Amino acid sequence: MPHEVIAAVDLGSNSFRLQVGKVVGNLIYPLDSLKESVRLAAGLTAEKSLDGPSQLRALDALSRFGERLRGFEPKAVRAVATNTLRVAKNAPQFLPEAEAALGFPIEVIAGREEARLIYLGVAHSLANPRKQQLVVDIGGGSTEFIVGRHFKPMQLESLYMGCVSFSLRHFPDGKVDKRSMKEAELAARRELQTIVHPYQATGWEEAVGSSGTAKALVDLLELNGLSAGGITREGLDELRAILIRAGDPARLQLEGMRADRVPVLPGGLAIMSAIFKEFGLEHMVFSEGALRLGVLYDLLGRYHHDDLREATVGDFMRRYAVDRRQAERVGQTAIGLFAQMMPNVAADPDAEEVQTLSWAARLHEVGVSLAHSSYHKHSAYILANADMPGFSRRDQARLARLVLAHRGKLERVQPTVSEPRDWLLIFALRLAALLHRAREGDSELPVRAALLPRGFELQVEGGWLSASPLTAASLDEEVRHWSGLGLELKIRSRRTKIGI
Repeated sequence: MPHEVIAAVDLGSNSFRLQVGKVVGNLIYPLDSLKESVRLAAGLTAEKSLDGPSQLRALDALSRFGERLRGFEPKAVRAVATNTLRVAKNAPQFLPEAEAALGFPIEVIAGREEARLIYLGVAHSLANPRKQQLVVDIGGGSTEFIVGRHFKPMQLESLYMGCVSFSLRHFPDGKVDKRSMKEAELAARRELQTIVHPYQATGWEEAVGSSGTAKALVDLLELNGLSAGGITREGLDELRAILIRAGDPARLQLEGMRADRVPVLPGGLAIMSAIFKEFGLEHMVFSEGALRLGVLYDLLGRYHHDDLREATVGDFMRRYAVDRRQAERVGQTAIGLFAQMMPNVAADPDAEEVQTLSWAARLHEVGVSLAHSSYHKHSAYILANADMPGFSRRDQARLARLVLAHRGKLERVQPTVSEPRDWLLIFALRLAALLHRAREGDSELPVRAALLPRGFELQVEGGWLSASPLTAASLDEEVRHWSGLGLELKIRSRRTKIGI
């Protein structure tokens, strides 16, 4: 186990949370946790941009988390961002500042990936994960729904409704009456109708709530005698009536009413009430497991070489009928070329660049299943837009970029390449695909790559190149492609035996 202590950071739409855990075997024991009520979703403007105050609140919170994480190895920390940073148009400009404040990379994860990680956290905190559970997680900007059993999700969905966004939309001045509550519930029920039937067809034995809204409702119901345990339909009805009579959550005189939950209680209550009605629920238990715990267990799985991303790549190769022998040839050659240019990086089998290049090589032909013409464009579209469990949006965008660039015009991807080292990955993948165009033989080729101050050098055995006129012509064309970017590709013929 590379690290005994690992950490997860959850940049939620309502709260930011840090969880530090100690790894003992296959279990994680909590050591420390921090929570900051940032209410990031409240800072989304009508144009879907984060305003200045919300960015400052976020950066202040991340700076405090960064101090706690000082000294952690990069691979011992995983930070994920959810709905608000999924939809914020200025997220690309904000994220570098956020990463600098935290001191670690931040992944913006897709809704279904968020749901998967939530379920992973909940399943590891349940007394009996063998039961089939409906898990509901009402966040600040989105709500995730999962049906799963035995740590395996069977249904995953994320809907764009959360306690912050609903509170701002339906109760903008903080006032609550029968009409506004009814409209909020009806809006939530309309969203839920898109998923209720397939979820009911799958079925569940127990409903489980996780995260802040569920926790706040459990506390309010139990501590005020509105429920004997957990969340109940009757308890929600009574709490709704109490809130409407008060007219404002700030006026509630209830045990367990925390100040940070006051502004978002109406929206969260409306969504939970709608869920109970649409799914036909009478009772829901609460689980302390949530996204941050799921992130920790996902991180642990990667250490134990049980990386879900590997399983996802394998599934895509099967689903899109990828030629495995060709993918293996291209992958071995691409990694070999990269290792010749960056031997110190490639020496680490878990290096991010090596993993990414391997996945790109194995998936670069998924688009062939749609059409051979311009298949690299189809491949890139699939990788950028498909649900890929275990991969963040940034991971998928990077894979799509490499695959799009593995043939054709390099200018197409030039504006999107921000990491200089990505050009090395693109070069390795392009050359590997070019050299294995015949789709036969093994992956050992008489070539060797090296870095130049402004480009690359490819050394090729002279006899082999003379006997391969199609490859020689393709390499000449490749020189022109790189020249168009202002980079040099020098092809050198050598008489001595060389190879990957």
